[in-house]
Amino acid sequence: MTTMKSVRTGEQNKIDVVDAERPSPGPKDALVRIRACGICGTDTHFLHLGGVPFGPGGSMVSLPLGHEPAGEVVEVGAEVRGLKAGDRVVVNPQGAPSGIIGCGGALGGMSEYLLIEDAVVGRSVTVFPDTVPFDVAALNEPMAVARHCVNRSEAKPADKVVVFGAGPIGLGATIWLKLRGVEHVVVADVIPERLRTALAVGADAVIDSAAEDVTARLTELHGPAANALGQPRAGTDIYIDAAGVPAVFNTTVESAKWGAKLVMVAVQKKSDAIDLGGMLRSELTLVASQGYPTEIFEVTPELVEHQELFARLISHRVPFSEVGRAYELAMTPGAAEKVVVTFEP
Repeated sequence: MTTMKSVRTGEQNKIDVVDAERPSPGPKDALVRIRACGICGTDTHFLHLGGVPFGPGGSMVSLPLGHEPAGEVVEVGAEVRGLKAGDRVVVNPQGAPSGIIGCGGALGGMSEYLLIEDAVVGRSVTVFPDTVPFDVAALNEPMAVARHCVNRSEAKPADKVVVFGAGPIGLGATIWLKLRGVEHVVVADVIPERLRTALAVGADAVIDSAAEDVTARLTELHGPAANALGQPRAGTDIYIDAAGVPAVFNTTVESAKWGAKLVMVAVQKKSDAIDLGGMLRSELTLVASQGYPTEIFEVTPELVEHQELFARLISHRVPFSEVGRAYELAMTPGAAEKVVVTFEP
């Protein structure tokens, strides 16, 4: 049996690097040698849980990790069209028949090799040029999440937007908003280094929400307006929650003018601290954004075109031989912006 190294959830807050059987592609499959894979907040969530509650009685079950892979095709089945050995590809984690790759499915992208089941170009994978480094290509999946959020916002060039949370999704949304031609984009966060990155990728202004009055600052930046009761509010049109904490929701409610929109892309935990009733004062529209129904490969050409801009989102590139350190960085609040694990060619 030919084996490969693969990362799975271990004990709570720990990973296991295991020897697994290297997949053999069937006639409709392709085999990809992984060259880079990003670590996402979803990965750390599974690690905090110690797996997924799929076992008997809801017991925790270990699962393979990694849903942000990029790699090189090494073998294709006889019925696969449009792919050949040597092609560099990014993967649609939601395109696997056996379940979402790295998110509860049977396969994980944080492995030396990944089987692409029923490989179809444009559905399960797409090819990118060799001018793009693998670590940047591994941003394709999170940038599709960010792009869907911006699409859901329906932001127009004249809109004034604030993005809460300068992690990869918030920064990705900032890039997409500016490429979309949005006039003024503000990013709010509590970590100065992340705010500096926000300015580097095109934000027009930033707010340190730990030290500044967000409503007052937004009013200064976006002008004065009022809510449905005539109370003074900021002139911000769209609020994007890429942080997922009650303070963001409540700050939006306190700041929102009549007819403003809140797009929620971060996962909000259940909380009694959220002021849902306050939405009435502004007739605030709440829009949820989940995944990337169409955006997974729509983003790839622009990721290629603007690769140097997107590369700024990567704070740490860690070799697979130190994958444990990579997950420790990702699980330590404030220690890293975006961690990408790289594999030797």
